[in-house]
Amino acid sequence: MAKKPQQSTPKQDMSRNLINHATRALETTLSPSGAADAKLSLYFRENNDLGMNDRAFIADAVYAVLRRKRYLMQICGNEDPFGLLMASLLRVQGLGLRELSVQLSPAQAARAQEIKAAIIGELTPAVQADLPDWLWNSLAKQYGEEQALALARSLQQPAPLDLRVNRLNGQREAVLALFEKEGIAAEATPYSPDGVRLKNKIALNKHVLFTKGVVEVQDEGSQLLALLVAPRRSEMVADFCAGAGGKTLALGALMANTGRLYAFDVSERRLGNLKPRLARSGLSNIHPQLIANERDQKLKRLASKFDRVLVDAPCSGLGTLRRNPDLRWKQSPRDISELVAKQTNILAAAAKLVKAGGRLVYATCSLLKEENQEIVDAFLVAHPDFTMLNAAEILAQQHVTLDTGETLTLLPQTHGTDGFFAAALQRAKPEL
Repeated sequence: MAKKPQQSTPKQDMSRNLINHATRALETTLSPSGAADAKLSLYFRENNDLGMNDRAFIADAVYAVLRRKRYLMQICGNEDPFGLLMASLLRVQGLGLRELSVQLSPAQAARAQEIKAAIIGELTPAVQADLPDWLWNSLAKQYGEEQALALARSLQQPAPLDLRVNRLNGQREAVLALFEKEGIAAEATPYSPDGVRLKNKIALNKHVLFTKGVVEVQDEGSQLLALLVAPRRSEMVADFCAGAGGKTLALGALMANTGRLYAFDVSERRLGNLKPRLARSGLSNIHPQLIANERDQKLKRLASKFDRVLVDAPCSGLGTLRRNPDLRWKQSPRDISELVAKQTNILAAAAKLVKAGGRLVYATCSLLKEENQEIVDAFLVAHPDFTMLNAAEILAQQHVTLDTGETLTLLPQTHGTDGFFAAALQRAKPEL
């Protein structure tokens, strides 16, 4: 069984009202449409009298259920929100029935007693993994059952809060020293030279290091992707699927605010979310560009102009299940097939931007080979002017000691990051 998740609120602070709020919030997030984080944010806006500690308890309780939902349903026999919450608190987090019962109504206490006493039979590997059957079968075939189960159990744990120190505005040693002075437990990330990992979550958006653009929230895996692109000063660089720009900002800092860095995306809303982050960062070499699709005329005019192009492709996001546990129930084999077609087209379009001798990095936060190695293999067959570079050698040049083979493959149970895949490709120079 997975480790017990840490609770943000002391047990003695739990009340019947808080349990009822957690039940209602969970009921909202269990609905099939929409992302859990967005629905939980809406619940908090609609219940704005809840304090910070209450919100932390509710959020932790909801996400604890979402991470172990399939196992908890084996105990409850259904998807009843109150039952799932009780099963999580009593059977996973280890709360005692006696201390919990005093906060419950008589009917609720009786239900909690049933759940505490429920006997479940032998669990299938997919239930132990808390994954749908199709996904478990895919991972077991790809990684082997033992490794797949270790991976799945790591995805049942909450993700740490990783920060990236903006080289333009600060240094990691100074950030760690300030956190230590303030009594905030933090440590350097093991691989990224710019990463800081916090032991506990804090109100970061109010901290001076955040408001002054010294740190940004970014998983260490994402930081390593930017280091694999390894942009140099004064180069022309593109982040082809920029989203809200986390990797764009990392690339801009690696370029020391020189050169020209384009942030392309098809979503005006996502690019809009980049604006406040860009203002905090102090970077002036980033140029957000809204495009209609990968065939946009803006891209055609920039063909063969770029030294470096990053394609952080739209994907299943299965490597982020520690943060987005509901995603496992929102994907299907058909969705993966549709994503593969989209990824193939996007990578081919992005390749046209790369100049001779330039670098193209394809990346996803997926765990499935269909979205990762198989996309790259097919691309190399269709584009013989590109060859694979060795990811470990590139990272070593960036002072990162990490060797996962020719491609960068990050797994939470091994590296402590989200699940990532990346391949670095180089376009050949024409023969003289």
